[in-house]
Amino acid sequence: MRRGDYARLLLGHLRRRFFDLAKDGCAPIASEALERIAALYAIEKAIRGRSAEQRRAVRQEQSKPVVVALKAWFEQQLTRVSAKSLIAEAIRYALHHWDGLTRFVDDGRIELDTNIVERSIRPIVLNRKNALFAGHDHGAENWACIASLIETALCRARHKAVYADRQTMPSGLVFPRIRPNRPVIGSA
Repeated sequence: MRRGDYARLLLGHLRRRFFDLAKDGCAPIASEALERIAALYAIEKAIRGRSAEQRRAVRQEQSKPVVVALKAWFEQQLTRVSAKSLIAEAIRYALHHWDGLTRFVDDGRIELDTNIVERSIRPIVLNRKNALFAGHDHGAENWACIASLIETALCRARHKAVYADRQTMPSGLVFPRIRPNRPVIGSA
């Protein structure tokens, strides 16, 4: 993954930095940053489900002015706060990754953040972490097999159309025990 590809995925992480600063209620700059970022999310909510070209057109018209104003506002705020403060660190993070953070404006295929993906893989990651504490290597291997089977079943339930196609199903040549009536290459 190129550096720019990684950086474009961080708007959710940037938002989290300001959220953590503003949650106590005594960070007006962080609170305003959250409001400005929320405006981008509101635009995204309105265009969700549209084609990439339609999303790009709306982003150019509506999101781009918000993004330009946000950068100017960040630069202005950075001159007003202590260089060692947490808010300055969050602003510098934003400005350092700015090209990647705003790449979504020019490409309708790019999502604003990776929250959907992160939520979908969370159960797999938690299972992997839990398997570390299985007590024994053999137990961890068994746990991993069962967790893999469960996640595969859940995936099949979510994506029935893909798994219903015989071409996407495992081949009897690869898994001969699945279809014992089929001849296996190299068998007599």
